[in-house]
Amino acid sequence: MYGDPATIRRILTELGDTWAVVGLSGNQSRAAYGVADVLRRFGKRVVPVHPKAETVHGERGYASLADIPFDVDVVDVFVNSELAGAVADEAAAIGAKAVWFQLGVIDEAAYERTRAAGLDMVMDRCPAIEIPRLG
Repeated sequence: MYGDPATIRRILTELGDTWAVVGLSGNQSRAAYGVADVLRRFGKRVVPVHPKAETVHGERGYASLADIPFDVDVVDVFVNSELAGAVADEAAAIGAKAVWFQLGVIDEAAYERTRAAGLDMVMDRCPAIEIPRLG
């Protein structure tokens, strides 16, 4: 339900290539840093969203989704489950097409709200694991 193959494929191949990665900083030991690198290698534009608004992988960072001055296709969420629902709501507010909650990030109410708002959503999955599987 939270990660059906058709939705995963659609998000990774059809919904656009601009990904805002919430929780991405310049800390190379964090999972978000490595996942962002994989997304970039598969042709995605990765926009860091972090309170520090650091430039990561050559892309300017922003403190919040609302600060990004261009369209975002997918919001990839690397925050804990307690904070993730608010990020999903922000993603809908900025007009994103999809929300992706990383491994271990689950908020069923946020899933329902996000789907009701017309966005695709995946939870408890990692795009860096899923994208190479597409072939």
